[in-house]
Amino acid sequence: MTDGEGSVFAGADPEARVCVVATRPATFERCREGFYPAPASYDRTDEPFDYMAFYRTAPVSAVTHVAGVVERVDQRRGEPGPLSDRDWTATIDPFVDTDAVVVFELGELERLANPIENDLRGLRGAWYCTLGDLDAATTLSDLTDHDDSC
Repeated sequence: MTDGEGSVFAGADPEARVCVVATRPATFERCREGFYPAPASYDRTDEPFDYMAFYRTAPVSAVTHVAGVVERVDQRRGEPGPLSDRDWTATIDPFVDTDAVVVFELGELERLANPIENDLRGLRGAWYCTLGDLDAATTLSDLTDHDDSC
């Protein structure tokens, strides 16, 4: 699934639930910094899952990375929290007018050894699968067969 023997997923439960989300460059940069913000109104903020996988929009057009979810932090605009004003402007404001977010604090972001390529029309919203499904997938179509949110 990921490069290296020291992967945080070594020995992980293959049935562990994964939330797969699309990320534009500004949001993916925040994932590299250890967090993924989502408007509190999005269903994924209430869904149970242990990992997040990241589909990077064009020109990458593939699921390239995965990370464990360490914590979920509720934050309101203008209040202290993981999201700065700059982060809010870059990752939340372009998509929705809201003053409440859930910030998923992430463990180590790991590159998938074999990115999951886009053979559909990309990924919108959030899809759910298991770590085993993610490991076996080579295309987005493979994940849609296992997406329990459809």
